[in-house]
Parts: sequence; C-alpha cells; structure tokens
Amino acid sequence: MHQGKHIFAQITEFIPRHDFDKFVKKHKGNSKIRKLSCRDQFLAMLFGQLTNLKSLSGIVLCLNAHREKLYHLGFRIKKLTLSTLTRANEKRNWKIYMDLTKLLIQRARKLYIKNNDFGLEIDGSVYALDSTIIELCLTKFKWAYFELGKSAVKIHTQLDLKGNIPAFFVITEAKTHDINFLDNLEFEAGAFYIMDRGYFDFERLFKIHTAKAFFVIRAKKSISWKRLYSHGVDKNSGLRCDQTIKLKHFYAKKHYPEKLRRVKYYDAETNHYYVYLTNNFELNAKTIADLYQRRWQIELFFKWIKQHLRVEIFWGHSANAVKTQICIALCAFLLVAILKKELKIERDLYEILQILSVSQFEKIPLNTLVSESDLQIFYDQVQKQACLFDF
Repeated sequence: MHQGKHIFAQITEFIPRHDFDKFVKKHKGNSKIRKLSCRDQFLAMLFGQLTNLKSLSGIVLCLNAHREKLYHLGFRIKKLTLSTLTRANEKRNWKIYMDLTKLLIQRARKLYIKNNDFGLEIDGSVYALDSTIIELCLTKFKWAYFELGKSAVKIHTQLDLKGNIPAFFVITEAKTHDINFLDNLEFEAGAFYIMDRGYFDFERLFKIHTAKAFFVIRAKKSISWKRLYSHGVDKNSGLRCDQTIKLKHFYAKKHYPEKLRRVKYYDAETNHYYVYLTNNFELNAKTIADLYQRRWQIELFFKWIKQHLRVEIFWGHSANAVKTQICIALCAFLLVAILKKELKIERDLYEILQILSVSQFEKIPLNTLVSESDLQIFYDQVQKQACLFDF
C-alpha cells in the first residue's frame, strides 16, 4: 500500500473497478442519476459497515464532517445528503451489489482454500447449507410479514467448509422454506453437501445424486426403510450402526429409487444419538459423522455476521434497501477476509474490524496499521469469537 492514502481508500483498492462498473451498467444503476453515483452509494454504505455506524444519518454526518477528504477517500460527490442516499438505497437495483458480492466470494474462496487444514481427508469440496432469519419491525417492514405479528427476511447460504467462505447465498422472505434453496444450486460433481432435516426431500436429494455429488443429511424418524446390509463399526468411536438400506414408502421410493447408507452415531458430549443418510458408500462411517459435525461452522458464521456487521438494524424500509444493506455487509466481511490473506496479517477478523472501525481517516500503510496495533481483548470477548474466524 502507498503511504499517504487513507485507510478507507486502501481497502477499496481491493474492489475491481472495471467489474464494479460492469455490474452497474448491466443493471442500469446510473441511469438518470444526477448526483450520487452507484459507486458513491456503495462507498458510503461500506464506510458505515466498517466504522460500525448505526444509521444513515450517522454516515452522512461523519463523511460530511470530513468533506475535504471525500475525493481522497474515493468519492466523486462533494457533499452527501441523507435524502439522496436514502433514495438510492430504496431505488438502485440491489443486484448490482449481489453481483459484486459473488465476485468477492470467488476471490476469497481461492485465497482461503489454499493450505486450509480441513481436518478430514476429503478430495472434493465440502459445503454446509443452512439459513438464518433476521427479524424486522412489522410496522415498517409490512412487505416481509412472517408470522405471529412479526416481519423477517431469511438468508440462505452455502458455506464452503474448506475455507469458511460463503460460496452462494439467496435472500428471501422468511416464510420461504429451506428446501427451495436446493432449487437454486448447481451441484458440483464430487462435492459433499451437508444439511440438517430442514432440507429433507427425497426428490431433491436424488438430483444431488444424479449430479454425481454427495449429501449427508440428518434423517427423519418418520421414514420407512428396510435394511439390506449391515457393516461392522467400532462402537468405541461413537458409531452404533452402518447400514445399506432401501426406502419402502411408495412416494419416497419413487423419488429416490437407489440405495442409501444409514449411519447412527452417539455423541457423548451432547448425550444424543444422531442418524445420518448419505449416498456415499466409500468414506468410513466415522468420517460421515465427522462431516455432519462440521456443519456447525455455518451456525458460527451466521452468529459472527450478526454480531460484528450491521445486519440487525436496517437503514431503509423497502425490500431493495434491506437486500442492498445485507449484500454490502457481506462485501465488508469479504474485503476484510481478502486483505487479511493478501497482506499476510496474523490477526483474526474480529481484531482487524475493531482496528479498522476507528482508523478510516488514518494515513498509514494498511498492513502496518493492522499488524502493529495493540488490541486489548478481555477473556469473555475472546470466548465469543468462534474458532471459525481464527484463520
């Protein structure tokens, strides 16, 4: 990084300008725009995420207080107004920022999959599928009505467990069932898809099988099946059975006509029995159980995002504004993850975000600032930081 540039300008250098402009043109983002361009809108929203500001008025107030620095931060507008930024979030197509998020995802995954110690010898990719609900105020977000007088949106995510970077995501109304997320995915041959019972649908699972991919899913108690073979297991490892089965119910057998593997595992730590179904017959049964346990990483990802990025308090009330904010929040996370790897910073993402939140107007090389800053973290704070982000 060049000394003399503000920290914020150094961070935004990690965003490919040509690709961003291409997304804006694709969705006609700057059509009939007189003042605030899509890039200025994005920079303002990104600034709010990185500085942990609580409102659009806070973003506008803070940036206008340093009006003479706006050009050097990358802005082309000379002064921000709250009404213009609010209108941009309400009207500009949120898919501009979704496309940018997807681009940053591709870049981050390449960085994090290298030399990543997954802990299991799996050749293909391993993905965890899950969703999280973000509650909204019913009086202001009536378009997102969920149930029991509540409004909410849902973020469906496919997390690459070999890098702990989201590979794909979709934002929907909260009442959208998790199963529908499978219809949006292009299954990768040889990859593993780890899911809980919310994704249990034999017709969709068979699509994964026909794509020559593998799934590991927690079984429902209600399924009807018959045992074809039993295989020996080491009960000291927690395994209770490893069986080859066929489905018995007419519709289940129609939707999934092939054999399945049923693995039962006892987790001594939680004192629970778990039953998994998979279409993989090559890995040993303990590895199947261990794969499902890795699914917990996506829960940690959702927890981390909600704790450290602005996705709990929304800066606009329309569906477009909410989706724009979620996408730019994910961009902020991905940018910090990318610069951590590319600058070889030996800190976790929480620490980097804490330092950046109070340093956006500093003029110092980014890697020097983050690497040499002292950060005092109390023990209870450390406990909250999941190992997922101690890269």
